Amino acid sequence: MRTLVAMIRGINVAGHNKVRMSDLRALVAGLGYRDVTTYIQSGNVVLTCEEGSDAQVARSIAGRMAEELGMDVSVVVRSSRELAQVVDSNPYVREGADDSDLHVTFLADVPEPELVAGIDPARGAPHTFRVFERDIYLFCPGGYGRSKLTNAFFEQKLGVVSTTRNWRTVRELAVLAAR
Repeated sequence: MRTLVAMIRGINVAGHNKVRMSDLRALVAGLGYRDVTTYIQSGNVVLTCEEGSDAQVARSIAGRMAEELGMDVSVVVRSSRELAQVVDSNPYVREGADDSDLHVTFLADVPEPELVAGIDPARGAPHTFRVFERDIYLFCPGGYGRSKLTNAFFEQKLGVVSTTRNWRTVRELAVLAAR
């Protein structure tokens, strides 16, 4: 059995794509996944499964949400091990940044290196970012809500589906996935 975290982008944000967490848990369990739990109202699902790639799990959840709820959403999946590594590897934590200024943008796939190199690092100043394979660590003093380093920005520049979580949520998801 593998423990995975599925992060669903764009539900329960600003009153759009409203989904009760009990309904989301039932939907995911209905796909045959086990030990399904959710964390807060923004589309974070911890589950266990025996087979299927991360991409297959993401597609199955997104497909069922489209089918049953009429929602076109993106889903990004990480294993419990990958999420633990994200927590352990945050360069901004090692540099002593305040946790409230930290976020992680999770990418569905590894972007092409030349696309990453083509992003102007000054684009989001004073906010900064660092890309490590499928994860982008963000330092957003003053809040992510004011940042130009959004999901839409990274998706346009990198051609990869993304979703962002604040550092507190990332850490809590890692704890839930480790159980």
